[in-house]
Amino acid sequence: MANPSLMMFGYTGRLREVLERISAKVGDTLRVEKGDTVYEGTLMPRTELGDPNCVVLKLPNGYNVGVRIGEDTKISKLSSGKFRRPKPPPLLAKPDPSKPLVTIVGTGGTIASRVDYRTGGVYPAFTPEEIYASVPEIAEVANVKLVEACNVFSEHMTPDLWIRIARTVVEELNSDARGVVIAHGTDTMAYTAAALSFMLRGLHKPVVLVGSQRSSDRPSSDAPMNLLSAVAVAARSQIAEVCVVMHGSVSDDFCLIHRGTKVRKCHTSRRDAFQTINDLPLGIVRDRRVEMLTQDYRRMNPKGRVELDDRIEPRVALVKVTPGMSGDQVLALLELGYRGIVVEGTGLGHAPESLFGAIKKAGEKGVPVVMTSQCLWGRIDMKVYSTGRDLLGMGVIPGEDMLPEVAYVKLMWVLGHVRKPDEVKALMLKNVAGEISSRTDLRTKPPSNPI
Repeated sequence: MANPSLMMFGYTGRLREVLERISAKVGDTLRVEKGDTVYEGTLMPRTELGDPNCVVLKLPNGYNVGVRIGEDTKISKLSSGKFRRPKPPPLLAKPDPSKPLVTIVGTGGTIASRVDYRTGGVYPAFTPEEIYASVPEIAEVANVKLVEACNVFSEHMTPDLWIRIARTVVEELNSDARGVVIAHGTDTMAYTAAALSFMLRGLHKPVVLVGSQRSSDRPSSDAPMNLLSAVAVAARSQIAEVCVVMHGSVSDDFCLIHRGTKVRKCHTSRRDAFQTINDLPLGIVRDRRVEMLTQDYRRMNPKGRVELDDRIEPRVALVKVTPGMSGDQVLALLELGYRGIVVEGTGLGHAPESLFGAIKKAGEKGVPVVMTSQCLWGRIDMKVYSTGRDLLGMGVIPGEDMLPEVAYVKLMWVLGHVRKPDEVKALMLKNVAGEISSRTDLRTKPPSNPI
């Protein structure tokens, strides 16, 4: 890759715009003037966890320095440099052509990367050789092929990029790939998993999303084990669904396989942040061995063919109910032309009377309103109390036990296919991709209190 993007190497937001204005790229020599101090050095990659307003320069003496760019800082480009990727370390395991082919689709998350101690940079893996060098055990499980669908941090993911990722997955699944692994940032990975669950019709092979809570340059990184486990699921399991594979505990002992429409990131930093909600995990991966925990999953069909169903309506909003809120927020969405609204209500699926007028207005305009719960665990039941019954009378669609974000993605997909209120309601209440459980399993409950 001759000119890797600045975002690829950790430069985002305002700082990236500053660097792009002077046509700077990693490897160029820059001059940074900050007050009475002047720094000259080579622009280096920076870690995602560092100060987003700092440039990293390698000085002539060999040391790296981070310089915070502010209003009093002047930055200029002195010369262009040729970007040279460091040579990967020797392979510790030789790829076996007899192993199943697994395509790893990159979206911008650096699930596999390593530190180049000569430069101090953290480099994402772009080639199979680098993947094998970063996680050599993968060679014992599968042959890997790398494809890039997009290159963004997960907080910048969009419905258009969901479609681009889905299109790439379809191409790989309908070719020689035994399964697909999608390397994705963790912040919005559950949204992408839900979107792919609805858009990939006739899915006949495993599609596995994977990420890391701790970056690959940290000793406590969960990236290698997560990636190895995800490749094992793609290469060895009989699952024909979209799923997420991440650490199942804070230790490096096992990963869990979560259904793509039942998973949520429940902690900002713990390695076991991802949990299955209102269902049991599909399976567990220990030392590359895949064990299923339920028989309720779709099986592989090697002769099948997946179709891309990418008709989605992006003008859908997710609104969180708060005490005392007015209907202005919903009315504003209607004025802006939104076609659907998912309400994250309280308890069994409630909203205050102050929203009733706006909800009625949505019904008059043909804008469907779907009710979910902030409680996450459990199922809404809008017939228990009068408030819920009133909302049902206004045409609000009960979201059963769907997660709010899953209902949000599903309503996008539903509105891409039907618009008549009765048809929207029927499709929202239909279990399309495992998003609605037929019954509440008593074994599915929130984590217990420690006391």
